[in-house]
Amino acid sequence: MNSSSKKSALKENDGIDQPEAISSSSIQQIQKLRRKQPTADDLITAILKGDKIALSRAITLVESTNPDHIEKANQVIQGCLPFANKSVRIGITGVPGVGKSTFIEAFGKYLTSIGKKVAVLAVDPSSSISHGSILGDKTRMEELVRDENAYIRPSASGESLGGVARKTRESIILCEACGFDTILIETVGVGQSETAVHSMVDFFLLLNLAGAGDELQGIKRGIMEMADLIVINKADGDNITKAKLAKTEFNRALHMFPAKSSGWNPSVTTCSAIQKTGIDTTWQTIQNYLFVTKENSYFETKRANQNQYWLLETINDQLKNHFYNNSEIESLLEQNKKAVQNNEKSPFAAAQELLKKYFK
Repeated sequence: MNSSSKKSALKENDGIDQPEAISSSSIQQIQKLRRKQPTADDLITAILKGDKIALSRAITLVESTNPDHIEKANQVIQGCLPFANKSVRIGITGVPGVGKSTFIEAFGKYLTSIGKKVAVLAVDPSSSISHGSILGDKTRMEELVRDENAYIRPSASGESLGGVARKTRESIILCEACGFDTILIETVGVGQSETAVHSMVDFFLLLNLAGAGDELQGIKRGIMEMADLIVINKADGDNITKAKLAKTEFNRALHMFPAKSSGWNPSVTTCSAIQKTGIDTTWQTIQNYLFVTKENSYFETKRANQNQYWLLETINDQLKNHFYNNSEIESLLEQNKKAVQNNEKSPFAAAQELLKKYFK
């Protein structure tokens, strides 16, 4: 038999036409849903019912720089304001590597176990080069993120003072309206600029480590003066003795500072976030602080002063943004930058010229 007449063992049968991966009707439906955004009233209603998704969407609007988003965010905040101010606001800061995320998870789980609803506003540092942030706090708090009575919202610090996201204070109001009675604000790290956190919380907690060199030398005086409680973390294993010594040293240092106008005497305690020891003591100290400051009316006075402070800060922020986004100023600014760089004009004269143009 001729080889050419032999049939090949390989045969390709006619197939059937494959359906579209996504039908055109499905695409239209998806696009319709995407275009349909909840109104400010929709978000307010959902937030007051404890809807975390609506809360996240509202915070995203608050953090946006889009003028339309800002207007909508302001409407949501205004609608939620009457239902806010019913929580305890706690700022938590500390040196890098002190275990802030581990402590917050252990602390948050303890609070939910005693019936509290906890919101964590974690501020991640933004890169000064790429301007990006990792936003990995949810990954580090695996247990707390699954807790129905907890909410974790990481935000990029951007260019905000002390690594505090520019809109963190508005986010606090939204979380309170959503039913969270304990707000934890985790900051980037230690520095004089942490006053931004101090100006939006009721209680300021400083986490520190023992055995990491000269404890007192590693902490700036400004942070020590602001702290209402110093917690020596990682007081476990071979580090227990060092933690006790550090506690003694910090207690001595605190006695050197002037008395606080709150009438509260800051103290030092130890804990192990991993072993979950000393967490209850931390909460009891906060409870004692609240009792003292509410009895002497300092609590309400401090919040009133904070409202005034953030009014002025917002005005400054808005004026700055409006100045730099002015089209006439943008071109003139570039000219003055070059003139200043080439020593053709002094920085002060250039600034005065720009400001005169802006206020004209």
